[in-house]
Amino acid sequence: MIEFQHVFKSYGRGVNALTDVNFRVAAGEFLFVSGASGAGKSTLLKLIGGLDTPSRGVVQVNGQDVGKLPPRARPYLRRAIGVILQDAHLLNDRSAFENVLLPLIVTGHSPAQASSRARAAIDKVGLSGKESLRPIALSGGDQQRLAIARAIVNRPAILIADEPTANLDHDSAVRIVEVFRDFNRVGVTTLIATHDQALIAAYANRVLHVAAGQVTERKP
Repeated sequence: MIEFQHVFKSYGRGVNALTDVNFRVAAGEFLFVSGASGAGKSTLLKLIGGLDTPSRGVVQVNGQDVGKLPPRARPYLRRAIGVILQDAHLLNDRSAFENVLLPLIVTGHSPAQASSRARAAIDKVGLSGKESLRPIALSGGDQQRLAIARAIVNRPAILIADEPTANLDHDSAVRIVEVFRDFNRVGVTTLIATHDQALIAAYANRVLHVAAGQVTERKP
């Protein structure tokens, strides 16, 4: 499903955000990516999501070498991956429903099918009744739920989330992770980057720890 082989990522000046990273993630796994801010977690997830390419080494996702994909092919890879970044980039000039609907319109679904799937995604994350609200009117937890709904509306095989519980209280964070667990239970490969050790202790089966651009596996 996901494999890193001797992956390096540099943003210039000889500083590596990732250094000789090697790991594999099997289909259907649920795991956490831990590490301090700036350690390289976000870079790792962006490589998996096809939002960036390695400087050296091989990143394979769904059998495709991300680094060798031409730019025009990357959007097709990303359709199989739901991505929730720290900045959700929700559109405040559109309703919650319209935010979730947009990926389906872009991928050419019929209006009826797009509407049905968007409503199902909103219901799945517990936002039914708030479809007409704009993101700015939602709480932080509900904004995260909306970002998740938008990420899963295309029914991805892989779901990756970068600090999805940051700045949430513990109970809200648990509810967000439970949403991810629900998707994982039906076979969605799920990776969550977090520094919340309480969540890792409660939910993790496997942890990839990132420190100074290097990745090691730790027991939860």
